Amino acid sequence: MGRRLPVILVVGGGVVGLGVARDLARREADVTLVDRDDLGGTTTGRSHGLLHSGARYATTDEESARACAREARVLKRIAGAAIRETGGLVVALPDDPANAVERRLAACERCSIPAERVGPEGARAIEPALTDRIDGAVAVPDAVVSPARLAAAVAAGAERAGATLEPNAPVTAIETAGGRVETVVAGGRRFDVDAVVNATGAWADRVAGLAGGSVPLAPASGAMVGVDRPVGTVLNRCRPPDDGDIVLPRAVGEETVVGTTSRPTPDPDDPPRDGDEIERVLRAGRALVPDLPTEDVRPYWGVRPVVGDDGDTGDRTATRDFRVIDHGARDDVAGLTTVVGGKLTTYRRMAAAVGNHLAGRHGLTDESGTAEWPLPGHDDPARLDELVDRYGTRGPADGRPDPLAASQG
Repeated sequence: MGRRLPVILVVGGGVVGLGVARDLARREADVTLVDRDDLGGTTTGRSHGLLHSGARYATTDEESARACAREARVLKRIAGAAIRETGGLVVALPDDPANAVERRLAACERCSIPAERVGPEGARAIEPALTDRIDGAVAVPDAVVSPARLAAAVAAGAERAGATLEPNAPVTAIETAGGRVETVVAGGRRFDVDAVVNATGAWADRVAGLAGGSVPLAPASGAMVGVDRPVGTVLNRCRPPDDGDIVLPRAVGEETVVGTTSRPTPDPDDPPRDGDEIERVLRAGRALVPDLPTEDVRPYWGVRPVVGDDGDTGDRTATRDFRVIDHGARDDVAGLTTVVGGKLTTYRRMAAAVGNHLAGRHGLTDESGTAEWPLPGHDDPARLDELVDRYGTRGPADGRPDPLAASQG
């Protein structure tokens, strides 16, 4: 008789939860993933789709910048057909900080991010839609990713590794016995478990609370706008992150996305949204691309799971790195682990950190190999689109209308 595999339930079907399911299944755990909605339907499906080179954070959060640089290279190897290689420009305008280009170049060098100074004429040659009010720019290896294609590929990879995926199965209870998680009720079914991984992003504190735990979160909502003015390059302002300072093409199709804002969001199911916010995003975006349209714009909102200490407000100074929380140590709820924070670019690293955390506790293999093994459809866009249809991962980030837009103030 073979050994009994540890039974692990992953809660959350975004790209991080799917990545955790794939990682743990490859380490020979018996994995089931549940989500209250469709797979990839919340934070993942409401991102802007920027595959960070790390340059955006190089002057403010070097640890996150280095992680983005490493993971972007991995994703280009294992998920190439989900990615559009656009390159990026970090653009300094006259009202950006003095010596902005020099500081960005130095920060990129410290973080081992390839970066090259580009003059105004060179920048407009790379991206003709740019304003002519340019002091200079830094060319970096940014790219864009289809969140729908990436989530579908990771879902297929998780199933291929042996995980079971159960969308539309909301968790309603987490039962404990003797200070340890024992049973999860999801979608009207009872799952007896050895461990639970909470990968629910901005909802992580709610899910942990079902077991008597807590997560120090400061969720922040962001507005993004899709427009029909194509650009071919990822554009960032050469200043600390602020509203409307990213303009980028979608990975699939001709639409351009302008974003984003950052507002404290007590209820991630009901982010604050209004027309003034959309106009503010577009006005800031026009500083980079002056002829962004004023009509037929398609707004959508996402909520970032910004992690910090209790009392943080979720503003842009908070770290964009992630945290793995052992609730046995934090809350005396053994068997519950939360992974939270981070970003789409670093999803695989987050999943591997969870796998490493649980490996010794549950007799799992030390390595999952997710940085080396390509995802299903990695070299075939048509196959990825079939997987998108199969798993239902298309969200506003890939052009699906956002129902929240109909109820904006």
